[in-house]
Amino acid sequence: MSEAASTRTPVALLPSLSPLLREWLPRQRWFAGKGHPVTGFALVAAVELLPVDSVGPGLLHLLLRVRQPGQALGLRTTAGHPPSALCEAAAGGDCYQLLLGVRGAVPPYLAPALIGRVAEGPLAGRTVYEGLHDPRLAGLLLERLRTPGRFGPLRFERAAPVPGGLRARVLDAEQSNSSLVYGNSLILKIFRRVYPGINPDLELPLALARAGCGRVPAPIAWFESDTPEPCTLGVLQPFLRGSQDGWRLALKALADGDDFIGEAQALGRATAEVHTALAAALPTVSLSGSQTRHLATAMNERLDAALRAVPALLPYVRGLRAAFDAIAGATFDGDGRAQRIHGDLHLGQTLHTPDGGWSVIDFEGEPARPLDERRRVQPPVRDIAGILRSFDYAARSYRPWNPAWAARCRAAYCEGYADASGSDPRAEAELLRAYETDKAVYEVVYEARHRPDWLPVPMSAIQRLAGPAG
Repeated sequence: MSEAASTRTPVALLPSLSPLLREWLPRQRWFAGKGHPVTGFALVAAVELLPVDSVGPGLLHLLLRVRQPGQALGLRTTAGHPPSALCEAAAGGDCYQLLLGVRGAVPPYLAPALIGRVAEGPLAGRTVYEGLHDPRLAGLLLERLRTPGRFGPLRFERAAPVPGGLRARVLDAEQSNSSLVYGNSLILKIFRRVYPGINPDLELPLALARAGCGRVPAPIAWFESDTPEPCTLGVLQPFLRGSQDGWRLALKALADGDDFIGEAQALGRATAEVHTALAAALPTVSLSGSQTRHLATAMNERLDAALRAVPALLPYVRGLRAAFDAIAGATFDGDGRAQRIHGDLHLGQTLHTPDGGWSVIDFEGEPARPLDERRRVQPPVRDIAGILRSFDYAARSYRPWNPAWAARCRAAYCEGYADASGSDPRAEAELLRAYETDKAVYEVVYEARHRPDWLPVPMSAIQRLAGPAG
């Protein structure tokens, strides 16, 4: 089946793959629909990056809509415009990016990547597997990124030269996406669930690189699809070899009985530098009363849903609502602005590099939220609240619990942020408290559903945040 044929036979291709994908997809860590049966598929786009009818392995790139029970069938317009084609696809199921290897038979080293043998259709008799685990196919992706241009519906771009001949390995730690590390010098993040529009994990690091901010690895190359409309599929950046993420570093400090004040203060400065650069590179707005009312309403709605899911929150509901209602209609002078932010910042999204500095990574935002929501301007204290909650989690995940350690880290982080930005986030106490409370409510629901043994961690924060402000 040639590249040209791949556009002629999608109707036959998908039914032949469906039985295999229906079993394989729900087992993948990045699949967001776990716990719900897959009821159908629709092919959004298909292209052969390497022909699948040759003697060697082929590489089939798919954008695939996955249908599951309970997904919304209705569509909302945005600013009076009709929903986009990919949004229409999303209304009938999430759209996923798949890179499938195709061989007559897989060698033993690829056995863990096996999807299955195709029984009928254009790939009948061939074996299909997760292509990223095949070094040859992973190397082909790097070669495509080295040479900008189009390949069917795919478009490859680069901002700097890309070295070749680097052996690839899959990074096992990834959750909502997949990543390939090339020769310990480059990392390619491949977005699994895709949405129309530019992904913030490309948009924001590009803006920061153009602004001269060295706290974020600059994109070197990326690839996109324009069928049925533009969407970001993958980003290649420097791999910060020898770095340690902030979460593991904090846990090590706790285990060794060390404080984390210097590191926390430096991380606060790094966060402020990123926020300052984003505010200079992209539009900002002043927080209006209508915007803060909208924030408070959304937070209260999330609390309502959480109360239904976790009745243990009920004794604290009055204090929690008070935290949200305190910002409803409020306006903020001076630094009360909304701008582009990270959107999902916590210690695990930071890297402490071998030279002792901090880098911030993974600007995708919360993957479960719609892309247009993740790209909205928001108050910078939302990011700060995420880090403050992360210090609390670290302290309370170690035995014996050490809330005093978290309090010192929180103070040091805010001091570092103030030193670099000229604005102490603690001066926006009501807004910061509201975002911390909203985050803690989310954490309670998550832990109740997935890790009940961890529920005391966010519940201790709920008790603190529901008390009198100040």
